Amino acid sequence: MTASKQIEVFAGNIIEAGMVCSLLESAAIHAYLKDEIMGTMNPWFVSAGGVGAVKVLVSALDFETAKLLVEDYRNNIGE
Repeated sequence: MTASKQIEVFAGNIIEAGMVCSLLESAAIHAYLKDEIMGTMNPWFVSAGGVGAVKVLVSALDFETAKLLVEDYRNNIGE
């Protein structure tokens, strides 16, 4: 089995990233957080996609489905 490339599907603060990661996992999409330690230690530096943002990564194979779920999440929170 060949490892798939990992793609960022979301960036934000630790709370939002954790929620998105859980949402994706509940839809059977393996997701993981990147840079969560920095986002936890310095949450005042975190802005969506900015310096210190916590990223949610998914397999390139799941990217399109994950992107749709993240768009729904953003629409439901009013972004």
